[in-house]
Amino acid sequence: MNPLIGEFIGTSLLVLLGNGVVANVLLKKTKGHNSGLIVIAFGWAMAVFVGVFSVAAVSGAHLNPAVSLALAVAGKFAWAKLPGYIFAQMLGGMAGAGLVWLIYREHYQGTDCADSKLATFCTGPAIRSLPSNLLSEVLATFVLVFAILSMVAPKMSLGAMDALPVALLVLGIGVSLGGTTGYAMSPARDLAPRIMHAILPIPGKRDSDWGYAWVPVVGSLLGGVLAAWIYTL
Repeated sequence: MNPLIGEFIGTSLLVLLGNGVVANVLLKKTKGHNSGLIVIAFGWAMAVFVGVFSVAAVSGAHLNPAVSLALAVAGKFAWAKLPGYIFAQMLGGMAGAGLVWLIYREHYQGTDCADSKLATFCTGPAIRSLPSNLLSEVLATFVLVFAILSMVAPKMSLGAMDALPVALLVLGIGVSLGGTTGYAMSPARDLAPRIMHAILPIPGKRDSDWGYAWVPVVGSLLGGVLAAWIYTL
């Protein structure tokens, strides 16, 4: 399989399962309605686990432009491959978000809250303060990328279980740092689905909050680059 196809498929799975758990918790008349942040954090961790083990052997399972950029800055990934990886990741994020809408379309129709519908696609701040929100995204992504760069590959492969440390890392970030902005940590997880929210025929939807959209993008990229720079020191 081509690595770019791998990144597309892996990111699609990541967003499908990650945004899927948010839809399950927030939309009305679902089996998981109102089950809370812990369910969302665990669901996102499992989404990372599935996405990573599915394509790790094909593309390295970056699944995140911030991770790809950080690896390039750290000298662990070729700069020439960076645009293709980011393009595939963004398309994957859009595809995954589209599948969530397709699966839960009746529940979107049955949900009155436009903010909840938006939240199933992208993140938003619990308290809107753009400098603080930006700092939250920078720090959350810094922890993610610095830990990924610091992980030592096991001497003996455990197959799919090799992806477990990254999943646990995302779970820890979610329950510890996810209360402020929803810990996007990736343009492919936030900007790509936000674009889908803007173009899909979702009944009763609000605007896509483009005034905030730059925060998770800039914050994740800055956090990734900062982690790579400190790691190289």
